[in-house]
Amino acid sequence: MVLRDEKGMAYIQAQGMLDAIMAQGFVTAQDRLFQMELFRRLATGQISEFVGEKGKAKDIEMRTLGFYRNAKIHTKLLDQQSQRFMQKYIDGVNAYIDTREESYPIEFKLAGIQPHQWSVADALAIMYYMGWTSSGNLNTEVVAQMLVEKLGEMKAREIFPLNINPDDPSEEKRDIVTIGHTPGLLNLASDAKIMSYLIDPAFQFGSNNWVVGPESSPSGKPILANDPHLEATGLPGPWYPNYIKTPNFRAVGVSIPGIPGMVIGRNDHVAVGVTNAYGDTQDLYVETIDPENPNRYVEGENSIPFEVIEETLTIKDKTSPQGYRKEKVKIKLTKRGPVISGILPGLETRQVITVRWSPFENMDSTIGLDKLLRVRSVRDIREVLRHVNMIMLNFVFADEDGNFGWLVSGRFPVRSQRSGTIPYVVKDGKDNWIGWIPFDEKPQSYNPERGWIGTCNHKTVSKDYPYYYSSHFSSSYRYRRLKELLQTPGKKSVNDHWEFQRDTLNLMAKEIAPVMARVLLENADTQNMGKILSNWNFRDDSDQTAPTIFQAVYRNFAPLVFQDELGGGLTSKMLNNWYFWQERLGKMVRQGSSTWFDNVKTKDSVETMDMLFYQAAVDAKAQLSSRLGKNPDNWRWGRLHRLELVSPIRRKGFGKGILGGGSHPAPGSGETLYRGRYRFYDPFAVDAAAVLRMVVDLGDDEKVLAVLPGGVCGRLFHRHTKDQIKPYMDGQKVYWWFSDQAVKKHSETTLRLLPQ
Repeated sequence: MVLRDEKGMAYIQAQGMLDAIMAQGFVTAQDRLFQMELFRRLATGQISEFVGEKGKAKDIEMRTLGFYRNAKIHTKLLDQQSQRFMQKYIDGVNAYIDTREESYPIEFKLAGIQPHQWSVADALAIMYYMGWTSSGNLNTEVVAQMLVEKLGEMKAREIFPLNINPDDPSEEKRDIVTIGHTPGLLNLASDAKIMSYLIDPAFQFGSNNWVVGPESSPSGKPILANDPHLEATGLPGPWYPNYIKTPNFRAVGVSIPGIPGMVIGRNDHVAVGVTNAYGDTQDLYVETIDPENPNRYVEGENSIPFEVIEETLTIKDKTSPQGYRKEKVKIKLTKRGPVISGILPGLETRQVITVRWSPFENMDSTIGLDKLLRVRSVRDIREVLRHVNMIMLNFVFADEDGNFGWLVSGRFPVRSQRSGTIPYVVKDGKDNWIGWIPFDEKPQSYNPERGWIGTCNHKTVSKDYPYYYSSHFSSSYRYRRLKELLQTPGKKSVNDHWEFQRDTLNLMAKEIAPVMARVLLENADTQNMGKILSNWNFRDDSDQTAPTIFQAVYRNFAPLVFQDELGGGLTSKMLNNWYFWQERLGKMVRQGSSTWFDNVKTKDSVETMDMLFYQAAVDAKAQLSSRLGKNPDNWRWGRLHRLELVSPIRRKGFGKGILGGGSHPAPGSGETLYRGRYRFYDPFAVDAAAVLRMVVDLGDDEKVLAVLPGGVCGRLFHRHTKDQIKPYMDGQKVYWWFSDQAVKKHSETTLRLLPQ
């Protein structure tokens, strides 16, 4: 039986786990089938069948990386329990496809496609795709290498990332990442297309999560909060909320459409939340082609043939009588992984670049999704996470007995070179992955004395951690603000945590804006801007003008610091990776002097930080005046910084407004707990924000506080596709119901699914 509440959310009640999971597949398809079809086509490299030639490059990338190829292998390795769990969900999806053709979402007709039967491999491919795109180290790896090739190792080190763990006393000096130099990548560093390949994070995770112990909770039970940050502009959002109850367990939370179970949420005994851990499980390798045979690669004295796989793309083509054309693609692989340079036009090098990813190696026979629904304690969760190796996440969790903890999922290689930050040049047949970080030595913590644990994608390991973990982390500002809030005296209610998720205090601005204001006040044409900054409380609220000035000036300031030495192309590639440079530039500003402030192209003068801030402010003033008028009092942050919700059917052009969810003033920024990140070269429209806000009090068995930036359903013109936009933007409370009484009270419709 499936009940639906006032939000259209499905509450599944079944006599057993497998029946419940089949029902979950059915109702997910009922609400999100078109979204599921897009996810699947993207992960399996079939998007060009839908969008035509413009999707071809993406399909080649997906086929080359091999999510579906490896998913088919993994399917055969699953144990019977995992196989049945996955298959039952797929059976539910296919049951909807087979029996409800008359009620398919209208999006299928508008797109000119039909849904196809699903397989377990399709679901696993989506899981692999999410795991891949949530990783960020390859981008850092390529940018770091390009800097070394451009500047030389010593000079490049000056602007390598600062990765800071604010909880580590040894981090007070904010040391840089240690990155050595690997020769042989001159042509890689000059190829712009490799960056467009690496920077396309459709599912790139950000997020905040935290859990507080019973001493800090009014109910005497732990409270857990989670707000995952993903690409936020699409309707519906990526998370699908639902509830499952059997005689043995009940759970409420969210899943990704196309994947069974729940990753975020609670059951009768525990609560769980996730953020991206940014653990480095990807490496680039510089291979060498055998000069006597281009179909072979060399390891020392050994010449080894490439493995070659041929796949066929179906590309939508209106000029073809069939409406599509077929095109064959050849994929080359070494024993480390696929050749990615071979798919990038214009990469002029005798060397080839391959990529290796740990989830494709030593695949586990169980995925843990079924077990996560039924765990009863922190200890149980820890054991389940032994098998969650397809994605690298910070799991925080708590149980009804007052225990709470944090553990990083994934499988992390131990590297012979002690780092994975720059590409590895293959010289012989030795494997540079010499083992795996033992499970018991992964980053983790349980019941710490301070009474809470939180992660904000920041560096969570200490400097004395015995293994290389990653060189790509969020700047520390969000976590530092979370730390301030959670360490204030007194108990914190559910409402307090709800407000923490919407906190707009910008600690980066608190450090830098006073320096910026001093410069602007010293110059007549920017004095008014300086006064506004001087009176700012450092909150990125929509109705304030200071955030607009700060962001616009700082965004102009950063290129002025770097582009004279890096050139425009490399500067843009680096600045597009916020995490690479934010902490580094912030330290330069706090110090007040750096050789990077001087423009090396002006031989007769020495530029200072103050001069660059003034120039940046003049440029910002002209830009803002052009867009918002000449009066700075009208430069409100919410006029520029907006979250626009659109349908995948019409992201641009005529009809976008009708099908979408509108454009909304958005508080926050990339540096605040209320996340509102924009792309550096596409200011200031929000591209990444919370796609769920959830607060769980294990002392409240009636409900969970949670809201989406859209709705439960994904169908055009459905009343539950956009009904949570207003509460999401306004901070109004929306609930998932949990107790039998609450579910019954709020039920509005009933669907009975009978076994075949």
